[in-house]
Amino acid sequence: MHKIWMRLAAVFAVAFTVTATPAMAQATRTWVSGVGDDANPCSRTAPCKTFAGAISKTAAGGMINCLDPGGFGTVTITKAISIYCNGPSNGGVLASGVNGVTVNAGPTDSIVLSGLEIDGAGTTLGLNGVNFLAGGSLVIIDCAFRNFSQNGIKFAPSGNAGLNVIDTTINNAGQSGTFAGISIRPTGAATANATITRTQITGGLFGIVADGFATTGKINGVVRDSDVSRNSQNGITSSNGTAANVTLMIDDVSVSGNGNKGLSTSGTNAGMLVGNSSIFGNTAGLFATSGGALVSYGNNRVNGNNGADGAFSSTVPTK
Repeated sequence: MHKIWMRLAAVFAVAFTVTATPAMAQATRTWVSGVGDDANPCSRTAPCKTFAGAISKTAAGGMINCLDPGGFGTVTITKAISIYCNGPSNGGVLASGVNGVTVNAGPTDSIVLSGLEIDGAGTTLGLNGVNFLAGGSLVIIDCAFRNFSQNGIKFAPSGNAGLNVIDTTINNAGQSGTFAGISIRPTGAATANATITRTQITGGLFGIVADGFATTGKINGVVRDSDVSRNSQNGITSSNGTAANVTLMIDDVSVSGNGNKGLSTSGTNAGMLVGNSSIFGNTAGLFATSGGALVSYGNNRVNGNNGADGAFSSTVPTK
């Protein structure tokens, strides 16, 4: 009898192991497909249907890939993860009335979004294309954002964090207030470091806003080789209260056709360093107030603004 019980125990142990392991295991690489199913293991041959389904089966630091074009749903990211959907397999996210991608991860977690098309169109416009609350860094590459009532990209970290936006388009973001194509607004004592490269921001409310009013930290930003045009308010804005330092470097950027100021800065320790850029066709070109500074490297083109071109606060030589 003792031997029979021993054998039964061994059988139950093996059965439990076989049953439990797949449920607990997470893959370092998973796939989604327009014809997938979230009941699948998200493997290449048995892909999932949504990003939310895949992320639960992807290990921290892992990668989600798109096998083919599809609408893969909104997702909340709470760990280091990369989502790659480049080429013919662009990943669609319809975010009617909600945020497209929410990031609320750990202080050292790195998140990469590449090849996504995030659209807020629907019965109710989406809120934010990406809503970044916490994490170590966010990289956005070759993505498209459109039709959001708030921000295309909202970067509002509660701790020190970095943002890198590359080869991305943002259209029709922001319906009221100070919402923007890209909004950089850290909170608490956070410092935000942001780089925006080869990116087009058009047809929204504000283009880029770097706002230090909610932090005692810093905002350090670089905008290069980009186009910020045809927004109904300012093209690029930097502002702060009395504690934060907000500095943007503007390099080889076209700022045109915006309905208010092209470049606007306000507040002590808020400013921009501007080089090799064109500010034209805006209602007003340059505007600095309340201690804000617009510093030119002497090689910019500021003309043809409808109200007044304005003037830089000072000019420094290039080195």
